[in-house]
Amino acid sequence: MPTPDFVLDLRSKVGTHPLPLVGVTAVVLRDGKVLLGRRSDNGHLTPVTGIVDPGEEPADAAVRETLEEADVVCRVERLAWVHQIPRVTYDNGDQSDYLDITFRCSWVSGEPYPADGEMTEVGWYDVAALGELVLPDMRRRIEAAVADDALARFEGGR
Repeated sequence: MPTPDFVLDLRSKVGTHPLPLVGVTAVVLRDGKVLLGRRSDNGHLTPVTGIVDPGEEPADAAVRETLEEADVVCRVERLAWVHQIPRVTYDNGDQSDYLDITFRCSWVSGEPYPADGEMTEVGWYDVAALGELVLPDMRRRIEAAVADDALARFEGGR
């Protein structure tokens, strides 16, 4: 996965110390199906995810990442879930603390394919039949986005 230039610049200053980063998850829906891709780095099946660029609106990042990764144009409908992901430590020792912002999105146009190499395959999956296809954290993101209550979920609040 290509690391954004601003992250590389920060890494040159802080080394492997934890970086707080904002990530987005775009749960793109179309006719009862969800857009999922198999990540090229770990083989997991996930919705589109990515890092918000400095100064970028998170909803715009979700739309941008969907176009970059799957060549699909989507529209953000609503905020679905905000949560802190447990610290990630990469093979090179870099540590990141991601605040994930999950959005419910609707398909506008385009047929999915792995456009930028971050995914090895991309396609539409029946929301009702996901079962064990996706990891629990990703399943929770999808569930939050497809929920009919239209309320955003938040973790914590202590």
